[in-house]
Amino acid sequence: MELSNDTVSILYLIATVLFIFGLKGLSSNRTALLGNKCAMAGMAIAVITTLLHPEIKNYKWIWAGMITGGIIGSVVALKINMTAMPQLVAAFHSFVGLSAVLIAWGMDIIHGGELNKALAIEVIAGCFIGGITFTGSVIAFCKLQGLMDSSPVKFKGQHFMNLLLFLISVAFGVKFVFSGAIYSLTAVSLLSFLLGVTLIIPIGGGDMPVVVSMLNSYSGWAAAATGFTLQNNLLITTGALVGASGAILSYIMCKAMNRSFIHVILGGYGMVEGGENARAIAAKKGAKVVDVEDAAFMLENAKKVLIIPGYGMAVAQAQYAIKELYDVLTSRGTEVKFAIHPVAGRMPGHMNVLLAEADIPYESVVELDQINSEFASADVAFVIGANDVVNPSAKTDTSSPLYGMPILDAYRARQVFICKRSLNPGYAGVDNPLFYAPNASLVL
Repeated sequence: MELSNDTVSILYLIATVLFIFGLKGLSSNRTALLGNKCAMAGMAIAVITTLLHPEIKNYKWIWAGMITGGIIGSVVALKINMTAMPQLVAAFHSFVGLSAVLIAWGMDIIHGGELNKALAIEVIAGCFIGGITFTGSVIAFCKLQGLMDSSPVKFKGQHFMNLLLFLISVAFGVKFVFSGAIYSLTAVSLLSFLLGVTLIIPIGGGDMPVVVSMLNSYSGWAAAATGFTLQNNLLITTGALVGASGAILSYIMCKAMNRSFIHVILGGYGMVEGGENARAIAAKKGAKVVDVEDAAFMLENAKKVLIIPGYGMAVAQAQYAIKELYDVLTSRGTEVKFAIHPVAGRMPGHMNVLLAEADIPYESVVELDQINSEFASADVAFVIGANDVVNPSAKTDTSSPLYGMPILDAYRARQVFICKRSLNPGYAGVDNPLFYAPNASLVL
């Protein structure tokens, strides 16, 4: 069965609309499942339509790629833990970037180096964006997976070097467009790979949510550039959707962290490690430490509890235990809500995904803007593995790197319990005065 070009265009349009509905659906917990199904349906239509495209003559390599990729994707999807979702996303972005580079080289080889100027521009753009996306995503994956230190890697002249690499890449790109010289395409490929590394290594764990969304945007623009190269309208539109939504998400994340996008790209903050006994350090610094039984007693007698999850909850995979706590408290008539900061965890929406996985009701999960006014009326604010997103210095200390960042106002609750393994600061690398507040206690 072979489709006509008009039918292909109509089906591609339907797939694009489904992708748009998918993105819209993912903007809310309540509609995320439906949005995901719309996107899956759109992708199924896109793949089947492409297989039946009149220009497809040989299926041997197509089937080989689909079967191999399908097996790998299925194994990864079944084995991956939700806590590892950020690094999985980064890994997938790297594949999109590498694909763009390989397609760029493939087009040049197919045309024997004789590309018209328009196609040469598309090829060099896809190669450059794809190269940065590939190595940048690999570095992000290594930092998130713990294969590299998540602290920023900085050196003198770093910004100047990045600018120089970019300008040299542009020069070689212009050379390629006008001469088709293979060494120019090679130079752009290598320089973009290097630039991807140098752009991401100075970004610390504190800014990782922005990095993930930024790389998502890069992968979209790489796909769009590839769509122009292959003259595939669906790839252009979907790539543009991903690129634009990733850019908007990056802006939202930066706004939530009170950071400029340029600041995040040029550098970040790292972690500070500690080694002494956690309880001894807490006592030395004047923090109050309570036993689990004490915290349980307060929770048992509370009428309203606001739970603030963070990346520590993800690492401990404690979302299921939190669901048990939620069930116990609500069965006793306690009002329980989950306060979600947009940058909690290591990717946008990380906490929402984990709580949904544990079957926490959507109506109990509330975003920062809606929940902050309720802390003053809460009997207990229960902070689980969160740090920077509840740090009051963001409001009071103008010298703090967190200053100006919107936080969850946990300190306003009648009693605050902070469940952590130690007094180590968060990814921003600054101490949290909430740990020493009169109404706060650590549950180590």
